[in-house]
Amino acid sequence: MNIGRKAGLLYLLLIPLGVLGILFIPSYFFVADDINATMENIANDEGLFRMGIVSSLATQIVQIFVVLALYRLFKEVNQRMAAFMVISILVAVPIAMLNELNYFAVLESLGNGEQVSLFLSLHEYGVFIAQIFWGIWLFPMGYLAYKSGFIPKIIGVLLIIACFGYLIDSMMVFLKLDLGFVFSDFTFLGEFAIVLWLIIKGKKEQNASN
Repeated sequence: MNIGRKAGLLYLLLIPLGVLGILFIPSYFFVADDINATMENIANDEGLFRMGIVSSLATQIVQIFVVLALYRLFKEVNQRMAAFMVISILVAVPIAMLNELNYFAVLESLGNGEQVSLFLSLHEYGVFIAQIFWGIWLFPMGYLAYKSGFIPKIIGVLLIIACFGYLIDSMMVFLKLDLGFVFSDFTFLGEFAIVLWLIIKGKKEQNASN
């Protein structure tokens, strides 16, 4: 079995699921500084809103399969770092899944602007809490890619940079600091690079190298 290609394809699946659940809902339904318009948008297309929630939940489930496939790929490189990578995602997944309760609470509170605003705000903070671990898991992955011998070292470096991009973004939100840009908008290249490399080149499990 080509575990490298399998991991790459699973990782690729995270992109449309994540875009739909994490990015599409806020951009489609939420109107800045107008909670009434936001509630009206949700009420008018509740089915799509729920689809976004399901997509977010599916993203987390797929994430588990991704990290397990990557563990099989990298465990011979450094088993402790590979285990650290898995643990990071297994911490992030329940946080992200439970965070979707805030969106269900939004649906139950439509018509009450104050409550809807509160649950939307809690969901946003929940995403950034989960993002801490979405960043952390990239550090061991980057290290493993760098040391693997079958993935270009530059991809490992880019993954580690991506780790700090996510971490900095979360801390900026928690500290209410606004520099006018998002770090991860410039540091995400490592994830795309490793997905493409694994899909194109792959790596058979039995050939995993120390």
